[in-house]
Amino acid sequence: MTPTACTLARLRRLGFTAAVVERWVPHRAIRVDLFGIGDVLAVHPRDRAVLLVQCTSDAHVSDRLKRVQGRPELPALLSAGVAVEVWGWSLRAGRWCLRRVALRVEDLQPVVLQAPPRRRRLRKGERQRGLLDAVEPNPPACQP
Repeated sequence: MTPTACTLARLRRLGFTAAVVERWVPHRAIRVDLFGIGDVLAVHPRDRAVLLVQCTSDAHVSDRLKRVQGRPELPALLSAGVAVEVWGWSLRAGRWCLRRVALRVEDLQPVVLQAPPRRRRLRKGERQRGLLDAVEPNPPACQP
């Protein structure tokens, strides 16, 4: 599942009407985001919210934030009431985890709204469980 597909599914579960707004330019073989900022545009009819989301993998969230912060269209979008967020997806233990980072209107600084769960550190007994399983209980005596 792609980050865009994960984002669309999550937004629709939250009650948003969402659509992909990046377009493919065939003669240059590149994808172009809406305003150079977002891949998905979502609107929530009850909350009257408009959200522009840049979807990516969790490892590339900081790169996308820098790119979005450098766009000249960003202050105009934020002051018009459009929320701009970067959503980073990672697959952990067979489940998709989301990191949501929004940009503030005042100073365009990122704010983490949702972080993926931290991996639970194994306890000592769990780490050592398989350590001696492969060793024979009574090794053969040494031959002189």
